[in-house]
Amino acid sequence: MMFRRSLLFLFGVLMTACRPANDARTILEKSVEAHGGDRYARSRIEFDFRKYHLVLENKDGRFRYERSYQDTTGAAVREVLTNDGLTRTLNGKQQTLDTAAYRRYTEGVNSVAYFVLLPYKLTDPAVVAEHAGERQIDGQTYHRIRVSFRPEGGGKDYKDVFFYWINQQTHTMDYLAYSEGGPRFRKAVNPQVVGGIRFQDYVNYKGENEDTTSVGEYDLRYQRGQLPILSRIEQRNIRVTVPGD
Repeated sequence: MMFRRSLLFLFGVLMTACRPANDARTILEKSVEAHGGDRYARSRIEFDFRKYHLVLENKDGRFRYERSYQDTTGAAVREVLTNDGLTRTLNGKQQTLDTAAYRRYTEGVNSVAYFVLLPYKLTDPAVVAEHAGERQIDGQTYHRIRVSFRPEGGGKDYKDVFFYWINQQTHTMDYLAYSEGGPRFRKAVNPQVVGGIRFQDYVNYKGENEDTTSVGEYDLRYQRGQLPILSRIEQRNIRVTVPGD
C-alpha cells in the first residue's frame, strides 16, 4: 500500500512538472500557494463585511459558512451554509423558507465566502480554467485566466464566466472580472496576511450592463479610464485560526 501511494505521488509530481508554463491549472495552483496554500483547507476565518459578521470554516472537504446580522426590525439573524444546505434562524428560531428565499439567502452567504476565499475556490473540481493570453497592466505582466464551470457541481450559475489576472512575478491574483449579475471589474488593494493567508480589498468597477460578453477585455478599458468606480469591497477585523499552528 505504501509503495502504491509513493508511485501515485511521484506520478502526480511528474504530471505537474510536465505541464507547460502557461497551463491554467498550474498557474492557479501557484496562485493558491502564494495566497495561503493548504491553510485554506483547514482554517477558521472570521471577519466583518458591511453589516454582516462572517465565519468561514473548512476542514477535510467539509465547509461551514455562517453569516449573522440584525435585520431592519432589530431581530438577530443567523444563516449557516454547509455541504448539506442552508439553515436560517431569527432570534434563535429556525425559519421555514420557500424556494426563492432559500436560494436568495444561500447566494448571499456563498457569494461573500467565494470572493474572500479566492483563489482557493478555483481549485474546485467544477472549475474549467483556460489560459487566455498575457496582458500588461500598470507595468506588470499577467496571465489572463478564463474560468467557467461544469454543470455537475457548478451550482445554478454554472454558465457564469470569470476572468482572473495572475501576476507572473508574485503569482498573486490582482484583478478579476465577471459578467453575470451586472458585469464588474475588480482591482485588489490593501493586501494583508493574517494567519498565513493573504486577504485583499477590492475597488469595484462597473461595466456596461448591455455588454456581458467582453469582460475579458475589461483590463484594457480599466487602463483607458473607461470603467467608473461603483464601490469598495472591504473586510474588517479579520481573525484566522489554523489547527496545528
